[in-house]
Amino acid sequence: MNGRRSRTMAGWAAPLLLAAPATASAQEAVLFDGRTVPAIVHDDGGSAKRAGDLLAGDIVKRTGKVPVVAGDLDACQRLCIVIGQKDSALVRQVAADARIDLAALDGQWERYIRVLAPSRQHRGRSYLLIAGSDPRGAIWGTVDLSRAIGISAWEWWADVTPRRADRLVVDGRRLLSEAPSVQYRGIFLNDEDWGLQPWAAKTYEPETGDIGPKTYARVFELMWRLKANLIWPAMHESTKPFYQIPGNAEMAKAYAIVVGTSHAEPMMRNNVREWDEKAEGPFNFFTNRERMVDYWRRRVDDVKGFENVYTIGLRGKHDSALEGAKSPEQALAATTQAIDLQRGLLATAQGKPAEQVPQVLTLYKEVLDVYRSGLKVPEDVTLVWPEDNYGYLSQLPTAAERARKGGSGLYYHISYWGRPHDYLWLATTHPGLIREQLDRAWQTGTRKLWVVNVGDIKPGEVLASYFLDVAFDATLLNKPVRAQLYDWATAQFGAQGPAIADVLMDYYDLAWERKPEFMGFSTVEPETPIRISDYVRSGGDEAQARIARYQALLEKAEALGASMPADRRDAFFQLVLYPVRGAAKLNERNLKLDLAALYARQGRASANALADQARAAHQAIVADTAAYNAQKGGKWRGIMDMAPRRLAVFAEPTYPKIDLPLVAQCGADARALAFVPGKAETRFMTVYGKGAVSDWTVEGLEGVELSARSGRLDASNGYEMRVAVTYDGKGAIAAGKIRCHGTMVYLEPVLQPFPAGDATPEVNHILSLTPADLKLAGTPWERIAELGSRGAVLRSKLDLPSSDRADATAPLVLPFQLGNKGDAELKIVGLPVHALTSANRLRIGVRVDGGAINVLDYETHGRSDEWKANVLSNSAVRTLKLGQLAAGAHRIEVFAMDPGFLLDRIDVRLDGAPDYYSAPPRRGAASSAAAVSRSRRAISGLIPRSSAARSRGPSLRGSCPVIAPNSISASR
Repeated sequence: MNGRRSRTMAGWAAPLLLAAPATASAQEAVLFDGRTVPAIVHDDGGSAKRAGDLLAGDIVKRTGKVPVVAGDLDACQRLCIVIGQKDSALVRQVAADARIDLAALDGQWERYIRVLAPSRQHRGRSYLLIAGSDPRGAIWGTVDLSRAIGISAWEWWADVTPRRADRLVVDGRRLLSEAPSVQYRGIFLNDEDWGLQPWAAKTYEPETGDIGPKTYARVFELMWRLKANLIWPAMHESTKPFYQIPGNAEMAKAYAIVVGTSHAEPMMRNNVREWDEKAEGPFNFFTNRERMVDYWRRRVDDVKGFENVYTIGLRGKHDSALEGAKSPEQALAATTQAIDLQRGLLATAQGKPAEQVPQVLTLYKEVLDVYRSGLKVPEDVTLVWPEDNYGYLSQLPTAAERARKGGSGLYYHISYWGRPHDYLWLATTHPGLIREQLDRAWQTGTRKLWVVNVGDIKPGEVLASYFLDVAFDATLLNKPVRAQLYDWATAQFGAQGPAIADVLMDYYDLAWERKPEFMGFSTVEPETPIRISDYVRSGGDEAQARIARYQALLEKAEALGASMPADRRDAFFQLVLYPVRGAAKLNERNLKLDLAALYARQGRASANALADQARAAHQAIVADTAAYNAQKGGKWRGIMDMAPRRLAVFAEPTYPKIDLPLVAQCGADARALAFVPGKAETRFMTVYGKGAVSDWTVEGLEGVELSARSGRLDASNGYEMRVAVTYDGKGAIAAGKIRCHGTMVYLEPVLQPFPAGDATPEVNHILSLTPADLKLAGTPWERIAELGSRGAVLRSKLDLPSSDRADATAPLVLPFQLGNKGDAELKIVGLPVHALTSANRLRIGVRVDGGAINVLDYETHGRSDEWKANVLSNSAVRTLKLGQLAAGAHRIEVFAMDPGFLLDRIDVRLDGAPDYYSAPPRRGAASSAAAVSRSRRAISGLIPRSSAARSRGPSLRGSCPVIAPNSISASR
């Protein structure tokens, strides 16, 4: 096993357990032979002892045998595991006895050597030595050994129960781990008011009544298992400040955890609860400078004996702009002066030059504006670049900024409180987006510090693991997200891991269109009420399709849960089923109420059934949240809140009920019945009643196969049935009609001509083109898989120089054909990234049929309405009016003008095109046998658990051709 393998074992890779032959070779360390386990000997460092205790506990969980844990070699019999720093007396003694060369660790950061070697002084004794270049190097070596014997990083925090083993054997060959890719890798506990804080205060640590040392010990143990070394402690007003609770700072020191503070907390101070305006006066640097400086001085003096990374700079008391500045020039001058004073305080407290004290300036919100206005930051200070709170890095370093001694870091969110809308409940940021953003950070030299805002930790387990594993090993950026999810899920759940990974990918894909928390189509700051969603603005098909996709996903997750071994059911519920069902049910509740309002206006009796189903969906979320908090005998009581901040989207809605006359007539929504000769497809129609029990029958409609040709509309199916209509691509389709109590509804399927060759067909007056399907040789574009509305996007290469000349590079060429002339417009959809650096912009050039090049600038400014709409939908749109286009062949050329632009798709919209919220349906892709089989299981009404088919079949994004993942470059 090489050093890189040891790195991947820390998180996503399945545990490495070597085959255990009856006689172990000299290269294998037998940690359990069915009877005995080795002693664990640690050096006198406090973290080494804790590492030894951690490993001993893990061995007990796997074997039932309790190892001896000691501080000297007298405890060592036949085999002992030795843990310590390379220059400790214990490790030097073992290295000399076993003739182990540790020189490779000299001057290294967080590396270790692990090797099995016999004692030369004590016959029959062997050492499995874990020697760290520093205390954390020894810790990571211990964590890797723990993972190798089958212990999940989420053993305690998600109840991934270790299983008993008959024998444990690990590789004993010499292993030199590689240094972490990013020096400081950390988490920020934030917005803890609805989960972590009440759980700690009332359930886990009632003796403290807050997030105290007992809770932090659990957090630090999790950080060990995820190989994170930096904490930004919880800091909301609901939580007593970290340094005001005895034992917190000492616990961090015991675990060798570096402590920093968030962007809003300079000089290790929690202003929200530590600055007393009645005693100290206003938090105003212009009018109360002396008291503020003394306030900073007291803290840096108190914490000088701990390992810290100090946030410097100047902001307001809360997470707000600094107080008292009347102009940008005043803000710049005050920030410059504050940094000079702060560095002087650090130098005095530490007794060494300020440049030897780790410091960061987080360029968050208005601080970035101050920096852009000309702030001169000392060379040794690390510039931390934040994303815009919604997953898109606001800015990365220029070549000059990369050359700074202090380097660059980043601050990222997988949980956020703020405008335009919070996402504090479920963690649904797409890992494909995280991968792409971390890749652009890595390639621009942002490698000093990476911090992720994990909120309450739960339910962000999967994304926290992913972020921190990539921070430790940036070569994982070369690995598809789905493959990493396979590894992670297999490590937690064994053979069911691949199926679970598929569920998770579908979960993230669905949330990519719109997060569950955003499904009220409301905002915060100001808070607005929920409204009818944009999924029904083109009719009910989009909403029905989304409900069906979530239902299909939920059925897969529930089937996996039903087959889950008893010792993994709690973990599966926490890590998979609760978030999947929560997202599905919130979507179902809101979308069915939207459909109920739409259908009530149409006189459809299903409106009442939809309202009842929406009520049941809400009750399911309530029940699941109660079950979560009751798990493990109340272990997690208070950790999960289904309505953080009590926002409108979470409130139980009103469930309308309409009174309709008992009309025995039927109606049918058959707008989707458009097919293409030569292309097998399944579409859907909905037969609905208007208040009375009605029997219906289809007559005619030959040339297609129907999942049902007759049926009864009654209360059991909500007076509505959804019927799959399958065309095999051969021959004509005859029109038909639905007969229902004397009412006739005529059905006239359309056979649309299909363009020759590989041209994209028109669907509902739209030709939706996917640039990621193109060949890219000779262009400045690269394909980024597992991202966007079609499973892949194109990125203008990060080393592309910005140019004002649109045609400076070879264009992408997207041909299309029109069957008939007509007015058209282009909708060019990108992802809402920001300019790569301050030296770049965010432009592309677009030319149609050899005409003039239109330069489209996608830059947004601040928290504009456009930016808000972009981040809520993960899209950025520009539109070009084309006027009337002739029938026949046309071509679009797209020119990259700046690096880092992400191009999703281009829609050619003709007269009569519906206004879809999501990507328009595509046609002509060959359906797999499995997809056709699913579509034949028609949705019979909209009653929960009866909708096994995916609505609209091939029109769904999930039914499009599978696009194979592609690696992104991440050169070391």
